[in-house]
Amino acid sequence: MGYTALYRKFRPVTFAELVGQEHITRTLKNQIMADRVGHAYLFNGGRGTGKTSSAKILARAINCLNPQDGEPCNECEICKGAINGSLTDIVEMDAASNNSVEDIRSIREEVNFLPTKAKYRVYIIDEVHMLSPGAFNALLKTLEEPPEHVKFILATTEPQKLPATILSRCQRFDFKRISNEDIIKRLKIVCNESDIEITEGALNIVAVLAEGAMRDALSILERCVQDGENKIDEDKIKDLVGIPKITFVHNIVKAIIEYDIDRALNSVNEVLNQGKDLNNFLWEIIKYIKDILIYKSSGNVDLYSKEEIEDIKSLVDNVTKDKLVNLVYELSNLENDIKWSTQKTIMFQAGIIKLCSKEVGSGSNIEERLEKIENYLKSGKIAVSNITTVSAQPVTVSNPVASVNNVLNSSSRVIGVQSTKPVTNTSKSYSSDLSKSWPKIVNDLRQNGKIVLYTNLINTQAEQISDDTVGIKFKNGMTAFGKTVLEKQENVKEISSLVSMACGKDVQIKYISEMQNQVVSSTPEEDIQKLANESDIPFNIIE
Repeated sequence: MGYTALYRKFRPVTFAELVGQEHITRTLKNQIMADRVGHAYLFNGGRGTGKTSSAKILARAINCLNPQDGEPCNECEICKGAINGSLTDIVEMDAASNNSVEDIRSIREEVNFLPTKAKYRVYIIDEVHMLSPGAFNALLKTLEEPPEHVKFILATTEPQKLPATILSRCQRFDFKRISNEDIIKRLKIVCNESDIEITEGALNIVAVLAEGAMRDALSILERCVQDGENKIDEDKIKDLVGIPKITFVHNIVKAIIEYDIDRALNSVNEVLNQGKDLNNFLWEIIKYIKDILIYKSSGNVDLYSKEEIEDIKSLVDNVTKDKLVNLVYELSNLENDIKWSTQKTIMFQAGIIKLCSKEVGSGSNIEERLEKIENYLKSGKIAVSNITTVSAQPVTVSNPVASVNNVLNSSSRVIGVQSTKPVTNTSKSYSSDLSKSWPKIVNDLRQNGKIVLYTNLINTQAEQISDDTVGIKFKNGMTAFGKTVLEKQENVKEISSLVSMACGKDVQIKYISEMQNQVVSSTPEEDIQKLANESDIPFNIIE
């Protein structure tokens, strides 16, 4: 007897053996026991989720001579004939290669004949979405009013390609992706019956690589035993499918986070010299960064040993969530670029070098500077003095973050300082002359606790440049920090609201730098000092 592939050898023969589709098998069994089997079914779902296997089990169950609780006995003449393929009353058709009108017309002619042995003639049409429009039209009438002795079971991975007239005449069952836990349970049964020794780590890797498809999991398992040794561990699987060891992945991600170009390229070259698949390598890097992000967010991560989790912890403390998200997007873009490139290795190496650049790898320079400001404020090196008493000594703030308003926003970090002056409800009766109203608008921002906006709008002028637009001019240009603050959506809305009130109509604002649109560079410490010097905010910076 010839060799049989594992996915064929261990194909489910009863509903109970189907993995992860209990919501479907329960319904089908109830229909069989109640003798309420429909005339047409549509099984939809991803590859390897059990569609064809379910169709074959259903075909046997409705024809079985000794059904048991909706299950086929697999021992009677009908069941055995269906299993070995000798029963002509169960017809399997692959629509991918038999998709013409003539193929469907042959079915239309056959349905008029009674079954030879079984109770029902069952047609299983796999990949039904591949049928031509003419073939669908030819099938429609038969599918709508088939003879009582005929049942249709259609299977597809792309139901959206089926005409609505076909969909409406079928009972639809959606097969979901099989969970990693269910795949592992089934693999353990297969390994026990096949005398295969496999580690828990290897089972986890196979389940992840299968991506919810049981057939893919069995195919990967089969590749691992083709060398004649029925022992499988993590390294063996990674070598066979071209996945680099986690050590290499960790090293390259660490190099990217630390902007170490030399170490990153050395790690890349070491992996490529081993002949690893470039796409798998890139997929592993993206997945590893995703797992770091999950661990940083929730403190949980699966499929890693204790030593590997310790390595992840060492990276978590040195990287922000924003940077990790940015790296995932950049690597995904690199994956798309490599897909269409004829020089994949060069593209990959260039992409890694780009990620090791601080300008790209860490997001914007503004974000990095603002993060430094945030850490500076949290360090406790801020003192507050009472401005109403000249002789008062500075008093150290026990909780500097509490005196900072909106220290950190999830999308852009904006520094704000709580003024010691009480917030008053200032009058909004501005002059119709915008040039006269603007200083009062800026001062009202300060009175209402909008210290950051007030500070960045000092020494600016406002004038109407069109019917619905007001320009705010910056004589000395805008600092990078100020530009980030002022362009924040809620701040633009705040300023626009006040200016519209002064103008008596809805207007939009536009920032204009009179230094040829240049952004003045400054250090985080200079930005904080500017905040202290240009306003009467009662705090000093202590080095």
